[in-house]
Amino acid sequence: MSQVYKGGCMCGAVRYQAQGPLRAVSVCHCAQCRKWHGGVPAYTAADRAKFKLTKGAELVGWYDSSSFAKRGFCKTCGSSLFWQGNDRPHISIAAGSLDGKTGLKTIKHIYVADKGDYYDIADGLPQHAQHD
Repeated sequence: MSQVYKGGCMCGAVRYQAQGPLRAVSVCHCAQCRKWHGGVPAYTAADRAKFKLTKGAELVGWYDSSSFAKRGFCKTCGSSLFWQGNDRPHISIAAGSLDGKTGLKTIKHIYVADKGDYYDIADGLPQHAQHD
């Protein structure tokens, strides 16, 4: 039986669960993600068919951030929670919104060609100019 992961926003108004396995974590350095999170975000992903909002579905706002994706957030506290590519079978989940220990590992950096000039990437993980 696969693990069930739970998480939610900072204020607790929005809660979700995803039946694993979850994708390993990617750190995104694109300008949109950095602006959305106020820093460099880490994302995992779940199969959309195995993901559900368990509390506060009406409090999730969706922002169409590009022609190919939207971003989900809590309308109450503003927590950034999700990235959803149009017509993709998975939903990306802000790894920091998961509860407790996850056992997930960060495996790569993406969109490093767009990274901010105020930090270095020095963890030795693979770096991809865009997505991989």
